[in-house]
This record gives sequence, C-alpha cells and structure tokens, in this order.
Amino acid sequence: MSREDYEIVIGLEVHSELSTKTKIFCSCPTEFGGKPNTHCCPVCMAMPGTLPVLNEKVVEYAIKAGLATNCKIADVSKNDRKNYFYPDLPKAYQISQYDMPLCEHGYVEIEVNGEKKKIGLTRIHIEEDAGKLNHDDYGRGSLVDLNRAGVPLIEIVSEPDLRSTEEVDLYLKKLKSILEYIEVSDCKMQEGSFRADVNVSVRKKGQKEFGTRIEMKNMSSFKSILRAIDYEAERQIEVIEDGGKINQETLRWDEVSGKTFSMRNKEDAQDYRYFPEPDLVAIRISEEMKENIRKSLPEMPEKRRERYVKEFNLPEYDAKVLTSEKALSDMFEKANNICKNPKTVSNMIMTDIIGYLNAEEIEAKEIPFTAQQLGNLVVLIDKGTISSSIAKKVLQEMFENPREPQKIIEEKGWIQISDEGAIKEVVLKILEANPQSIADFKAGKDRALGFLVGQAMKETKGKANPQMLNKMFLEELKK
Repeated sequence: MSREDYEIVIGLEVHSELSTKTKIFCSCPTEFGGKPNTHCCPVCMAMPGTLPVLNEKVVEYAIKAGLATNCKIADVSKNDRKNYFYPDLPKAYQISQYDMPLCEHGYVEIEVNGEKKKIGLTRIHIEEDAGKLNHDDYGRGSLVDLNRAGVPLIEIVSEPDLRSTEEVDLYLKKLKSILEYIEVSDCKMQEGSFRADVNVSVRKKGQKEFGTRIEMKNMSSFKSILRAIDYEAERQIEVIEDGGKINQETLRWDEVSGKTFSMRNKEDAQDYRYFPEPDLVAIRISEEMKENIRKSLPEMPEKRRERYVKEFNLPEYDAKVLTSEKALSDMFEKANNICKNPKTVSNMIMTDIIGYLNAEEIEAKEIPFTAQQLGNLVVLIDKGTISSSIAKKVLQEMFENPREPQKIIEEKGWIQISDEGAIKEVVLKILEANPQSIADFKAGKDRALGFLVGQAMKETKGKANPQMLNKMFLEELKK
C-alpha cells in the first residue's frame, strides 16, 4: 500500500506566552532576555513557604483568546498541580488546569482549497512556563535559568481535526493572527512565545479508530513543524507496512538530520497525578466580566478583509494577504491615513515589502521603518517628486538604514526630473539613437513607445517623470 491509502491525523497543543508585564503568580517581569536568574524571586524559584497570587490580567487575556476562538467561557474554573520532575521546574510540579479550564469547545475556521473548515478546540487553559536549561557545549553539565519560570501561558488544545500539513500551516497562521489581533501575545516564535506540541498518527482510509499517536514537543518554527509531520507520517506508514507496531512515545525532532528520535514513553493524564492547587482559590467569572471582555475585542481579520474590499475597493486576494498579519494590516491602515492612496500602499506592501520579508526570512513586526514613513513615501510618488522605480530604491534603503524618505532622496540625488527642457533633451537624444523604433511606431507597433520610454528612464537612471516622457515622445513621433 502507498501513502495515498493512509490518512494522517494531527492534533496540536499550542503554547502562547501572554503579554502581561508580570508573571502569573508573582510580580517579576516577563521581559524576554536579561542575564540568567535576574528576573526571578522566591515565588518563581519555589522557595519554601512562598505562596502564589494569581495575576488577574492572565485570566482576562485567556478569556479574550477564548471569545476570539468561539469558546464557551466557564462560570467557575480552578488551578491544578501537574506533577512531574524536570531540572528547570523548581517546584517539581507545574500549576496548570485540568478538568475545569477557563475556555472549552471552540473552533478556528480555515479555508482549504476554497472550502471553509472548522478546526475544533478542546480547551484553552492557563499555566505557568518552566525555566530553561543551558547546556554546556562540551558536555560538562547544564545550567538552570529561571527567568522564564512563571511566565504566563495559555495552552490551546485542538481536536484531532487536521489532516494535512497544509491544514496545519493554515491553522497555525490563523491562530497566531488571532492572538496578535487581540494583543494577548506577541507570538514571537524565535523567542519561544508561540510554540506547539504536535501529535501525529496514521490510519488506513475508511478506518474509524485512530492510530497510535506520538508527540513531538516544543516546536517553534512553522517550517520545522511541517517537515516533522511529513517525516513522521512516512515513518509510521513504513513501520505499519513492514508489520511493525507504533509505540506511544514522545519524540524529538532533529532539524539537521530531518528525523525524529525517541525521548521517552508518552505520558497519559494519570501519570501527572493532577489534583486541585491548594494554595489558590477557585476562579469565578461573572457574566458582566465576560461581556466587558467581549466588547473590548477589536475588529478581527475576517471583518477587516471584508471592509478593505468594500471601503478601499481592493481585490479579495490583496485584502486577505494584508489582513493575514496584524503588523501588515496596521501598517496599511496608518500609511493610507497619511497618503489617502490605498491601492499604491497595498501594492507596495504586497510586492516590495512582503518580497523583502520573505527573502530575509523576517516577520512583519520586525519591519524597521514606520507606517508614517511608508505613507510619506507614497505622498512623494503622488506629488511627482520621485518615480515608482525610484520609490523601490528608497524602500530598499528604508529597510537597510531606516529614515525619512525625503531625506533619502535628497542624500542620493534621486529627485525626479520634471523640467521640460531637460526631458526634451533626453527624448531627442533617444529618438536620434533609435531610428528603427521610430519606423516601428509609425508602422503601428505601439510597443515601440514603451521601448523608447524605457531607454529614456535608463538614461536618466529612473529619475525622469514617466508621464512627461510619454507625452513628449508622442508629440515628437507624431510630427
């Protein structure tokens, strides 16, 4: 049998760090970085006699995420102890939630091949992050950094509704976009703010029962997640086809070799010996609190997309791309408020800016210049100060050494030539050098005009006003 005879079943447990200023059970800062063990206190270091105090903002952010993903919000919730030992977990248990999470039974809608599909969410619950182990390169040991211990997380657990890497990619991007729009997490994957545990199993098509699943922990790159799923599905199918059996276990994905390796047997819930956290009271959520949080939700990606099509007359595809990331959408809106030219701003983001981001493999939120500077650049195009081709050079310069576009064009001498005498001189020079193009134009070949304008732009290094060039070339050619 081939892979086409099997179905992949995927479920994801996404851990997203919340953008609160302080940790979940103490007042230590959540700021990323800092020297090891400088953002911690007796509470997050689990010193004897210390007691946790729940950060109310964590509960608010979790409910916000639940409402944005169509979840039912609990009236009463509680915290639980999840017991396991690991060197970077100072208490030897994690305060999490088990049977009474804050949010349940939601969904995230994705669009696959033009059809909408709902990916069910089992739950969203709050928990504390663990610390970090820094391993010695020479194998002499590991050092524990507790700066991250106690940083608040929400864990978003999907149903096993995903059936391909394409669906996984769409789901993760949609979920990341939602969390960014509601501003509960910065979702910086390179800093571990958005990562996933991936559960994968395979079964023969038509089979109702799920296969034995394996789990891959703490994956923080879309590319790695998709590669790991593809590899693991192939591996499981090969084992089954050879008459073997899939063992339930936790695997480690190795990016260099492109393979998975066994870490330990997969735990079940009973292995963690959950019980209610005795040092924290139950969480009661009033209808008033739910309604206030619901009213605070911003315009979501789908609504923005619809508005862009109606208000700015943008193509559906452009609106979809622009609203896929909050940073791009915000840049579009703020830049357009300055220049009042939505189509030009959209084109620059869709082609030049996204092209640069993809080439450099950086995220939209890392764009070094401001939306105001982009808007000012479009104003310069509309005023005729620079041409569209020069604008591309200015944008490149803004990426590499961000500053006001007006300053860039003054420094580089890129101001557009709009002097009639200077342009006519260029036009006559190009016509004299290209008699065949003149003959072609007179013979009805309109493309000859485009060639001549192109030569003139090349002669002026893109600085000539293209509208004036077109007009003068037509005047001369019709003589």
